[in-house]
Amino acid sequence: MENKILLTPENIQQVLASSDPEKLVLMTFFSAQEPNCIAQADILDALAQQYPNNIVVATVDCDQQQMLASQLAQQVGLQALPTLVVLKGGTPVDVLPGAKTQEEISKVLSAHLPSPELILLDQAKQALANGELNDAFALAKQAYGVAKDNPRVLLVFADICIQIQKVEEAEALLASVPAEAQDAYFTNLKSKLEQAKEAQESPELKRLMAEAKASPDDLSILCQLAQAQVDAGKKADALESLISVLRKDMNFGDAKKGYLDIIASLPEGDEIAARYRRKLYSLLY
Repeated sequence: MENKILLTPENIQQVLASSDPEKLVLMTFFSAQEPNCIAQADILDALAQQYPNNIVVATVDCDQQQMLASQLAQQVGLQALPTLVVLKGGTPVDVLPGAKTQEEISKVLSAHLPSPELILLDQAKQALANGELNDAFALAKQAYGVAKDNPRVLLVFADICIQIQKVEEAEALLASVPAEAQDAYFTNLKSKLEQAKEAQESPELKRLMAEAKASPDDLSILCQLAQAQVDAGKKADALESLISVLRKDMNFGDAKKGYLDIIASLPEGDEIAARYRRKLYSLLY
């Protein structure tokens, strides 16, 4: 279901009788003849974008759906336009008659929406489902910043870290999960973490590391090692291998492109990306 809907006699039961206990339906009575309705519609559009997984804005167009609007108005005791009715699990929990500011509406919503960290986690999981791994990491990191002691935050953040091959971070997060919260999800993540750690110690990676140690001036081996390190999720190690190449020959093969590609693949604000970006700049300038 989209989170902005025009109510009609055909869809009203489905929309208003939402059984999702964590999702709010904001039923708004609207008329294009009323400037306050237009202003509040813009506010509701902004809120719909802010909480895409947690609210549905359901508009009753009093000009186009007069019969439906009249029936609903009688049920809620409509006295002014606009009027906003907040429903949770299909039951009205708040009525806001007249024009309201975004701050006033947000204050009412905060009493019924999940906690900020759970909203961020929902957004992170949606980004993950869309394949937007770095966005998922950034959102989960925000949730962790809000509630470091929430076991659910720890588990989801660890899950995302494993998927983007931040193994050390995932290990630290799982180590901080309290015993009473170590459920089946936790056990599954521990198993995934062990598999990820094993992948980081592949025979091919060990062979290339030995060759690079034996022939430190062979830049082609260092580049091969860097690629194997990327494949194993060791992006910081890969960047260190490539910066060793660039210190000796800035134009060697695709070393600089590979270096920049690794940095670009890291989440925005990642400390590793910042550190190795500075190292490259020091070589260039």
